Amino acid sequence: MYDEKHQLARNRHLNGYQLAKLHTFEIAARQGSFVLAAEELAITPSAVSHRINNLEAELGFKLFQRFHRRIELTPEGERLFWVLKSSLSYLNQEILEIKSQELSGTLTIYSRPSIAQCWLVPKLADFDRQYPAISLNILTGNEMVNFHGAGIDLAIYFDDKTPEKLDCQHLMDESIVPVCSPEYAERHELVGNPANLRRCTLLHDRQAWSYDSDIGEWNTWAKHFDLEFAEGQRAMGFDRSDLAVIAAMNHVGIAMGRKKLVGKRLENNELIAPFPGMEMQCAQRYYISTLSDRQWPKINAFILWLKAMAEGS
Repeated sequence: MYDEKHQLARNRHLNGYQLAKLHTFEIAARQGSFVLAAEELAITPSAVSHRINNLEAELGFKLFQRFHRRIELTPEGERLFWVLKSSLSYLNQEILEIKSQELSGTLTIYSRPSIAQCWLVPKLADFDRQYPAISLNILTGNEMVNFHGAGIDLAIYFDDKTPEKLDCQHLMDESIVPVCSPEYAERHELVGNPANLRRCTLLHDRQAWSYDSDIGEWNTWAKHFDLEFAEGQRAMGFDRSDLAVIAAMNHVGIAMGRKKLVGKRLENNELIAPFPGMEMQCAQRYYISTLSDRQWPKINAFILWLKAMAEGS
């Protein structure tokens, strides 16, 4: 009985020790260098070499051919490396799938800056109350992000076209309407007088739906209502819609506002829409993008929550 227990304990010790050496071998083979493997493992190159030598002795065959300042896998080493690589990949996938079934952990959201600040972030307390075990990371930007490279789980975009190779779902429509401070409207006699826009500074998002849409929102709106701007019309551009709106609140000019993002400010009379009935439905819309293989419960929970918030907007 003693010998059996002793042998089991010894096997557990050897298996654990061999697993550590196999891990060292995988890194050395992947890096193609004992020095680089040592850096990744935070040990010395001689320690890496010692582990590999011991592993080769235990296995009974050589894993590497040693040359001056370089190493190469032997045919046996190449075979073992690919088995290890596929096994680790399978293990990582299993771990990922186990974690994906939980309504917990971290969820990374990418959004256009304006909708994040004006619409999403003010509502997050409700999500946190419903799903306290899910931690959110909110990232913003104007570019189309690489989901894999940036570790993104879900993105919220505003455009009239959707990216390829992603699952996209409609979130909500949008309309645009000129907005300004009550003081600015009074100073320029704007209420009911769109022709007086010629006297104003047009505030706009230069990246409304492309990297340089310039005054595209204003031009689209003006064309819809058969208006023309003055030659040399004053304008001020921003790379975010909410910055144009903040400038309007501070009497800099009149901004092209997105109704979903400026609704509260209109209700609070921080802004007014000086041209009644001149709101225009956008071709662009807000939509949700996810990777097609990431139909995880926590992602689906966030999507359902987003849609519920959109219905209440």
